[in-house]
Amino acid sequence: MKQRFRNLLQTRRWLKYVPNTLTLCNSLCGFAAILWTLRAYERGMQQPENALGVFAVSALVICFAMVFDALDGFAARLFNAASMHGLQMDSLSDMVTFGVAPATLVAIMTHSLRDWELKTAQEIMVYSLCSIYLGCAALRLATYNVHAILERKSSEKFSGLPSPGAAAAICITVLYAQNCSWDLYRLAFWLPVYAAVLGLLMVSPLPYFHVGKWLLSTRRNRKRLTLLLTMLVLIAIFQVNALALLISLYILSGPAAGIWHKIHNSAGGNTIQAS
Repeated sequence: MKQRFRNLLQTRRWLKYVPNTLTLCNSLCGFAAILWTLRAYERGMQQPENALGVFAVSALVICFAMVFDALDGFAARLFNAASMHGLQMDSLSDMVTFGVAPATLVAIMTHSLRDWELKTAQEIMVYSLCSIYLGCAALRLATYNVHAILERKSSEKFSGLPSPGAAAAICITVLYAQNCSWDLYRLAFWLPVYAAVLGLLMVSPLPYFHVGKWLLSTRRNRKRLTLLLTMLVLIAIFQVNALALLISLYILSGPAAGIWHKIHNSAGGNTIQAS
């Protein structure tokens, strides 16, 4: 079976281009999300309630891009097409889709929720907080590239929140706000702050699981498979509410693991000193 698959790769050399094609689709989704977010100025000025619908569509497009982001790495391994070119291209696409697009979404959404009127000091504050997210995403992706080049073995854990995870947290907040009766004025106040916190988590040393590799390992692990099926059932039943809960738990898993390791190491050090 493996030999037949190798022969197929040799005769169908176009399969080598599948991973980069998926990566391009990722970046195009990010570009589409940015363009659609800008339409809020057209629709929101006429009917302000329509602006939230525009932002929800942009959030869905960014979430859809995560499918391409997961598939390009899987296709690269499947077709033995992993390369330095693909690695750099993947990070550049992630910068557009999970860096620029969410930052643009937060900035314009905040402007919209404040009735399109922000004082100069408020504008500077909002754009500064969004810039923190954007800058940290760039630093996070550059650091990931360096580690991927220097480290020989891949790991199931990241150091710092992955950029798709940060983008997912922003997008699910937008979708949740559309489906629930939130106080949008308060949302406009803390949404940029939340984005800046997510940015700082991206460049933090906190450990986060590699979701893509975790999912690919579920078929060989009954506990993980059971957990995955449970999450899918919850998402099918509760939809946005379940997604919001799962993503929030993932965001909090990094600080929780960091605190646990710090307490565990301190306890270990005290034991050694006492002995």
